[in-house]
Amino acid sequence: MVDFSLWDIVRNLLLAARWTVVLSLIAFVGGGLVGLLLLVARTARWPGATAFVKGYVQLFQGTPLLMQLFLAYFGLALFGFDTSAWVAASLALTLYTSAFLVEIWRGCVEAVPKGQWEAAQSLALSFGEQLRHVILPQARRIAIAPTVGFLVQVIKGTALASVIGFVELTKAGTMITNATFAPFLVYSCVALMYFALCFPVSLYARALERKLNVRR
Repeated sequence: MVDFSLWDIVRNLLLAARWTVVLSLIAFVGGGLVGLLLLVARTARWPGATAFVKGYVQLFQGTPLLMQLFLAYFGLALFGFDTSAWVAASLALTLYTSAFLVEIWRGCVEAVPKGQWEAAQSLALSFGEQLRHVILPQARRIAIAPTVGFLVQVIKGTALASVIGFVELTKAGTMITNATFAPFLVYSCVALMYFALCFPVSLYARALERKLNVRR
């Protein structure tokens, strides 16, 4: 057993928490970009796009994130790709996040009254101009709060990356526990750090929702 003080435990967990934050941001930003492309493809009703996006969403929402991480890490290696835990975790979480964000945003776009589409068409705007100037600005106000709220799920989801050897907050907690044999203390600190990351995001999402409801 290694003798760790409370400060040593907290300091090492804080160092690992940096990678939890970085991975969360990669997944959220990457998932947002992929989700936006999928949203445009589905809204534009390109041939086969609707069926593809529906299948994509069902695949990533209907399978456990843990399994997706395993497939990204071990599956790509079968095709000759030298996949690190970093790459596999980023890829799996990005695809997982995009499947949820595209559905959140699709609902927000559909919440915009159809009259707005008709008004934009009457101005002879192209489909891209209709989205950019009329539909998306209105849908964005509806989407901000649930999108920010989903970031909490992304942060918590990064904990599963520990199963493929990615050293983030949960993995660091396991490693410290193995060295100190103090699981209650270590995992209590881990839980508090996740709370410290997620609670402000939850509060911000609620504040945005109230603010936008007042404006309406």
